[in-house]
Amino acid sequence: MKAKKVIKGILLSILSVFLVIVLVVAGYLVYVIASYSRIADNQALTVKAISSTDVAHVGTEYTIVTQNLGFGAYTADFTFFMDGGTQSRAKSKESVIDCITQGADTAITYNPDFVLFQEADTDSDRSHHVNQQLLLEEKFADYSAAFAVNYHSAFLMYPIFDPHGKSNSGIETFSKLNITSSVRRSLPISTSFSKFLDLDRCYSVSRIPVEGGKELVIYNVHLSAYGGSPEIRTAQMTMLFDDMQKEYEQGNYCVCGGDFNHDFTGNSTQILSGSESVDFGWAQPFPADLLANYPNVTRAINYTCGEQKATCRNCDVPYGEDCFTIIVDGFLVTSNVNVNYLENVQKEFVYSDHNPVVMVFELA
Repeated sequence: MKAKKVIKGILLSILSVFLVIVLVVAGYLVYVIASYSRIADNQALTVKAISSTDVAHVGTEYTIVTQNLGFGAYTADFTFFMDGGTQSRAKSKESVIDCITQGADTAITYNPDFVLFQEADTDSDRSHHVNQQLLLEEKFADYSAAFAVNYHSAFLMYPIFDPHGKSNSGIETFSKLNITSSVRRSLPISTSFSKFLDLDRCYSVSRIPVEGGKELVIYNVHLSAYGGSPEIRTAQMTMLFDDMQKEYEQGNYCVCGGDFNHDFTGNSTQILSGSESVDFGWAQPFPADLLANYPNVTRAINYTCGEQKATCRNCDVPYGEDCFTIIVDGFLVTSNVNVNYLENVQKEFVYSDHNPVVMVFELA
């Protein structure tokens, strides 16, 4: 009789623990779902203006840099849990500040007229709540600026013993010429559960006046990675290409830079990593067939050095000889923009999992 009571007590204890776990998990799922929201499309962005009254000129060379900052976490030895690695947060606040500073300083060395940053956190657990937008705006104090939120998530309880936490992140565009207006365009994203890992993809559209009444339209883009299906990737690209083609047809000049989360050249996987195919969903070939439907929008892939060089590494292992590398960052231009110089700058991934890309162009 006594043994039965003991067994009954053990079973009740196990059941109680199980029910507590179920309630905690259910409560967490309710919290994640309830906190989910998407930012409305065509949101006007706050633009920081500068005193310059100059406009862009046809036939003048301009330098633009794009750099995914990797939220200040990706030192060369950092591995990320969603890439098959182990880490979910930057090493320290000091490391985050150092990485963001290095990224900004690298761009500054090119004396750029325009700079496009992606994955700049404003208040995230993963980057020790360093306001990277503020750091960048201090570095580019003499530039006009526009910031768009493209990732905001509830507290992610994974990995269990070192959770990724709550994230707020965005893309920022800097210009030596005044940005007269900027708008945030919401990209199509997954409607499945993966949407909770892919909040809230967008691109920004910033306008700079050009002599003669036209506009230079600067696009800053960071397309889906972990939540992207073939349908979503096609929908995102179609929206972007449509937008650029329409601007061209209105007589405007378009330059689009950023992290496309595709094999940008279509064959950098084979050239840089010796692989005919890749298991990473974000590393699919750029949709050249789709782009062919837009005769006035082209990729800038005629590298000045004559060879392809990596802009991104997979972070399943620290950077080294066996690390998978690829080109995912770069520029699109309309056919009234001439590309005079193009370089994927090799920084050995010391401050980000992405290398910067520098382009010199002129309006034709």
